[in-house]
Amino acid sequence: MPDLLDLSATFRRLIVIAALAALAVAPAPALAQQVVAVVNGDPITAFDIEQRTKLTQITTQKLPTRQEVMNELVEEKLKLQLLRRYQIEGVDAEVESAFANMARRARLTPQLLTEQLGKAGVMTGTLKSRIKAEITWSQIIRGKYQSSFQFSEKDIMSKIEASNPDAKLQIGYDYTLRPILFVVPRNSPDSARELRRKEAEALRARFQGCEEGIRIARGLPHVAVRSPTTRSSADLSQALREILEKTELGKLTTPEVTMQGIEVYALCRKEPSSAENTPEKRKVREELATEQFQANSKRFMKELRSTAMIEYR
Repeated sequence: MPDLLDLSATFRRLIVIAALAALAVAPAPALAQQVVAVVNGDPITAFDIEQRTKLTQITTQKLPTRQEVMNELVEEKLKLQLLRRYQIEGVDAEVESAFANMARRARLTPQLLTEQLGKAGVMTGTLKSRIKAEITWSQIIRGKYQSSFQFSEKDIMSKIEASNPDAKLQIGYDYTLRPILFVVPRNSPDSARELRRKEAEALRARFQGCEEGIRIARGLPHVAVRSPTTRSSADLSQALREILEKTELGKLTTPEVTMQGIEVYALCRKEPSSAENTPEKRKVREELATEQFQANSKRFMKELRSTAMIEYR
């Protein structure tokens, strides 16, 4: 399933969408109370239409038609109504966690994200309702059609061969890494960050193996050496795979800037992954899962619409 909740990139653009700020006014009582549709007894108001239109403009940079917004809100009502039928615990906590993660990826706090939404005329509840509907829907679809998400080796290989008959399967690796952080306090000048980067490069030159190199790193001021972590190449982006492929065993990766400072990774172990856990197979498995999710979603939504009482006014 595609990540429907990852809207962080769009929220980085909130500050530059100044034109929408003029729309950030309190809802008129007439809009808030004007019911334009009823879905199994749950109302959709003109204010709901207005709010979702603004949210869609922010997240897609396109102005949706009123009918598109109405269809989305009707389906959202049907998804949320499933909470009355199925026992799903912890959904509200998941919504808050997803909202906080969205803010973090946009380099904002939840409070600042709420403020930026407000400047664009969007109430936080509008976004959280959308998140809640998608979390609920994802859990129900994956539970209701669980068997359809089980893929055999034959299914995976057939898709690989169909897309590229001459392709050779890429070997996957399991990497054991030791993250090493050169701490840079927040609000430090660029010169401090550059100095720490040079210190990280100096450590790279001295680092000749994990045992001795980690000991040296621990002796440096304001450097944190974290516990070992094992990462499969199947779980890494292409860019990260390429970095680790170019890094010699017992050496450090090139320094990268993080929120906490300058970070490097010691490559302490590299072993071939199991035949099932390769980047290409993982990608195909995810593609098959997405296809199944979309097909099952379409089927179940059609079923819900056929039995729902939907009244347009």
